Amino acid sequence: MAHMIWKGAISFGLVHVPVQLYPATKSEKVGFNLLDKRSIDPIGYRQINKRTGKEVTRENIVRGFEYEKGQYVVLSDAEIRSANPESTQTVDILAFVDASDISFLYLDTPYYLAPDRKGEKVYALLREAMKSSAKIGVANVVLHNKQHLAALIPVGPVLALNTLRWADEVRPFDELKLPSEGVKASGVSTRELDMAKKLIDDMSEGWDPAAYHDTFRDDIMALVDKKVRAGKTEEISEVEEDTQPHRSADILDLSDLLKRSLGRGKGKPASRAVKKEEEEDEDEALEAPVKRVAPRKKAQTATRRATNGDGPKNAPPRKRRAA
Repeated sequence: MAHMIWKGAISFGLVHVPVQLYPATKSEKVGFNLLDKRSIDPIGYRQINKRTGKEVTRENIVRGFEYEKGQYVVLSDAEIRSANPESTQTVDILAFVDASDISFLYLDTPYYLAPDRKGEKVYALLREAMKSSAKIGVANVVLHNKQHLAALIPVGPVLALNTLRWADEVRPFDELKLPSEGVKASGVSTRELDMAKKLIDDMSEGWDPAAYHDTFRDDIMALVDKKVRAGKTEEISEVEEDTQPHRSADILDLSDLLKRSLGRGKGKPASRAVKKEEEEDEDEALEAPVKRVAPRKKAQTATRRATNGDGPKNAPPRKRRAA
């Protein structure tokens, strides 16, 4: 089973769903090690025999596939070329399928395809036919001397080619402990489901990729620019660590959190400021005693006025509490 990467939560309005993150894909790429052909020892990037530490000349370096720990099959460049699929530079469509049939888990790298050599009309014909039938093409294509499975997708005026992961590169999710599917089987009430759907409706909007930014990169670049302008490019600044405890992802009352989430209105993401306000709302019970101190402050003010002659002269002086 895949190793867990981190534990966290999905933020859904005021609701935090605790989750564990696992890799959904695995690499099945064929990798070769550089070897000293005289002893079949691995060669480092500096062309040094890792066992002897001696330099290895280029004519003595061969490629080897490690089929067992420390055991290699030596392959020449000619053997590798003969086993590799021929680079035909052709997108060979194998079938047309409904776009919804291909899971997002299989999507890898997108490319654009543009018509060439007066192929505009047949390009447009294929694009419009695929749009009309609401289908996408599943194809084989060779890129960089490697065969890929790919999806041919009409996107507005362009035909896009998105490479796909092979079936054995996507991990099965039946290894994970997941709640049962279905409202009743998962223990979700109809009221909770209705509120969750209403919250989804309130937060729904059109997809605009330009509306989203890599805020981590923006913050890092701002920090870099600040240090450059200050002439402190080689100095390590002391940073005051955040000692505030992170919010718990424990769900105390799901219905209440959904109801409060709906009250926030549309288009109000759980930003830092909103989260801070939510934390203050949730800690009202702790803040209440602080608010009750106000009358005491007024009494102290009145006492000070009395001792300074500003208030009733018969007001008794207030004894100072020992420190």
